[in-house]
Amino acid sequence: MIKKPEEIALMAESGRLLASVFSHLDGLSLQGMSTLQVNDLVDNFIVQQLQARPASKGQYGYAYALNASRNEVVCHGVPSAGEILQSGDLVNFDITLEKNGYIADSSKTYLIGEVSPQARQLAAVTYEAMWKGIGAVRPGGRLGDIGHAIEKHARAHGYSVVREYCGHGIGKEMHEAPEVLHWGKAKTGLTLREGMTFTIEPMINQGQPGVRTLRDGWTVVTRDGALSAQFEHTVAVTRDGVQVLTLRPDETPQH
Repeated sequence: MIKKPEEIALMAESGRLLASVFSHLDGLSLQGMSTLQVNDLVDNFIVQQLQARPASKGQYGYAYALNASRNEVVCHGVPSAGEILQSGDLVNFDITLEKNGYIADSSKTYLIGEVSPQARQLAAVTYEAMWKGIGAVRPGGRLGDIGHAIEKHARAHGYSVVREYCGHGIGKEMHEAPEVLHWGKAKTGLTLREGMTFTIEPMINQGQPGVRTLRDGWTVVTRDGALSAQFEHTVAVTRDGVQVLTLRPDETPQH
């Protein structure tokens, strides 16, 4: 669970490459593209341009380089040639990348075309909630501090936090210990130590927190059909705080 400095340096390199994938997506006109087209572009960019590996491809039998979770889809949306991104959509692209044996994991919710003020606010609050969680990371802190900070921010804006899915330790494997809940009580749970690496990836619902899985066995949607948004970063606990290993060039740390 505890990574050596040289291991974190390798994870940071994977994170830097993964951030460049999102920068590449930022430069595309996503409206009118299918989610499968986006997947294929990302797959090609990771393999050909970055000489890296899409870590989700083949994991648990999954066949794609990313998850594409649109509107009421909470997570694990499967790319499809028939799913066309249209003006007004929210879509989260969740991407993992492995380089030199170490994995980075990140996601970003994109606003397609002209979205409603309600959808824009949901995305903004979800992004802020992720940073509230990141801001709670420090040696000697507790895992519960992260979930408490996220849930407090989401609920203050009238939103709910999905409880069935959580962040996770990460390194040579995509999913390692510990589980990082996005809700909970402060000053409870595992004590954070320098060298821990994990994801913080809150899924925030516009309506109720309940979710269900579709018949494909992957796609998770809100039970009430309301919108959901998500953002994710991979972080490392440092001697005096936290390092965001997947920070994108367009981002300013908010912790």
